[in-house]
Amino acid sequence: MMTSDNDLKTFYQTVEILARDAGKVIADAIDKEKNVSVKGIDWDMVTEYDLKVEEIVIRSLSAKFPTHKFIGEEDVANEGKMPELTDDPTWIIDPIDGTTNFIHKFPHVCISIALVINKRVEIGIVYNPVMEQFFSAVRGKGAFLNGKPIRTSGVQDLSHALVGIEPWLAKNEEHTSSLYSRTHFLIQKTHGIRSLGLSALSLCYVAMGAIEAYHIEGIDPWDVAAGQLIIEEAGGMVVDTTGGVLDLMNPKVIAACNREIAEQIVNLFKKTDSIGQEKISDFLLQISSDL
Repeated sequence: MMTSDNDLKTFYQTVEILARDAGKVIADAIDKEKNVSVKGIDWDMVTEYDLKVEEIVIRSLSAKFPTHKFIGEEDVANEGKMPELTDDPTWIIDPIDGTTNFIHKFPHVCISIALVINKRVEIGIVYNPVMEQFFSAVRGKGAFLNGKPIRTSGVQDLSHALVGIEPWLAKNEEHTSSLYSRTHFLIQKTHGIRSLGLSALSLCYVAMGAIEAYHIEGIDPWDVAAGQLIIEEAGGMVVDTTGGVLDLMNPKVIAACNREIAEQIVNLFKKTDSIGQEKISDFLLQISSDL
């Protein structure tokens, strides 16, 4: 599908208004008690506000652009399966990224909306209304925070880098060993690690130069789509953990301020995954037997 600059401008102006309106719902609710449900696993939760925000966004975009498709976190949870990403204009929506933070009144929460056309992200918005951080990007137009251009960090040595990672994902046994070993070696090889408990906003912190890199697996397209474009438009890159092209529908993310940092993390993970797994597995078995 061919899309003109005027089309993209219309799409962006529409979704910016919607994101800001949805942000008001999140900001007004952050200090309130929420009705919390669990979506299959105990750390994957949803509130009535997740559902409300997604319903508002999809209903409004559908009315404005009736031929567009949607991949929304709560809609997918309700349907029980991930739809196929086609070449058609598709809005990928996370109504509240950081729902656990939201439940606990921890202010790092956001709405994330991306428009994908021909399987390529063309528009990305990540908005934290609690801290009033509005990140945005349109392909080829740069990345912005509250309307001001942002750029990734110029650090090129991993030993001088601050890296974001989500240790809580070790609850998922599929990622436990690799996450523990990677976290250990990142602690040893960098200035330090940080964990905010959400992907979309962490990716934007790479884009604004607050951290040099971010790593996460076990997530979904709505966690990364908008943030990927914002990083790329800010001068950074997002690759698969093997160093290859990121699979948006099955993202295993290394986001970095530049190619040098990305390659150093890819190479570090190759080493840790080969020499660290057995030791970590033995350690975890010992801990489990002691409990």
